[in-house]
Amino acid sequence: MFASRPCRMAAFAALALSACTLQHRVPNSASPLQSASPAAGDNHMAMMSAAEMAAPVVNPGATRGGRQGHPGLPASANAAAARIDASPRHAEWVKIAWEPGSQDSLMAWVVYPVTARAHSPVVVVVHEIFGLSTWVRAVADQAAAEGFIAIAPDLLSRARGGPSADELKADSAVKLIRGVSNAEKNMGVTAAARYAMSLPSAEPKYAVIGFCWGGATTWQYATNEGIPGFSGGVAYYGLPYMNGAVPNADSLAKIRVPVMLLSGAKDARIGAAMPAVDSAMHAMGKDYFGRNYPGAIHGFMRAQDDPVQPQRNPEQEQANLEAAKDAWPRTVAFLKLHLGIQ
Repeated sequence: MFASRPCRMAAFAALALSACTLQHRVPNSASPLQSASPAAGDNHMAMMSAAEMAAPVVNPGATRGGRQGHPGLPASANAAAARIDASPRHAEWVKIAWEPGSQDSLMAWVVYPVTARAHSPVVVVVHEIFGLSTWVRAVADQAAAEGFIAIAPDLLSRARGGPSADELKADSAVKLIRGVSNAEKNMGVTAAARYAMSLPSAEPKYAVIGFCWGGATTWQYATNEGIPGFSGGVAYYGLPYMNGAVPNADSLAKIRVPVMLLSGAKDARIGAAMPAVDSAMHAMGKDYFGRNYPGAIHGFMRAQDDPVQPQRNPEQEQANLEAAKDAWPRTVAFLKLHLGIQ
């Protein structure tokens, strides 16, 4: 049983209320698994507006659900630091090898559940374009509160020059993330899963959840089929490999695990693509569920009802919160079903 206070190597930097809409397009002539560089498979940066690329701002004193946010949900951006600081769960930074036997390593944040079970399955939490932020670590804490060993890898570890527990500024993370190849993303997720499943308290099963850039990475990872124990993926506001307005059928055909896609209807681009994704996945007989939440923005789980700045929009804040209140319980039910927790 784990019940000690978390190891605190605080990184009080930026999180975001603005959206991040990085996605992936696979050229007809190339396999989605053969992209040698971001330019070959990640032209999504060109789709982002200046507002979406701007360094996000967090106001820890402006929370609507109490200092630690709304109970039973991941903390919002404004509440994330307080949630981590007050967590009863043991958490720690770890350096793990990118591949077995490799000399270089990546940093990851691991949070352990307080549970009577001898072994718990693993959830890998994949960050947004803003890197391994305080908010992403708070999502990992909530995943551990649900009974999983949660691990959030810093997939920018190599791009930033090596593993570090220091949180990058958001604008720096956005610049560096351009240099992370599809192969490196998949390698990092596998490294995190392999490490976490090797822990004495772990069960050899894992799932992946990701947000924005991490949502698209979740789709990519499902296409790559993972390693033994991979049991499913939840993509928040991220699309699979796309050929224009339609998903790449060859990549979807490779998916062997259940997948769920959750997005906000105000993200018009993802919303426009979802019917085609839904149709393709169901036509192929895949275990898939998609939901597009009315009125919610891209990034609704991070935003929730944090006051929108500089001008308040209570209707928008409520729509984001309502989406989060439906999406997170769905995510937990999905994880428990496919990872075997009663």
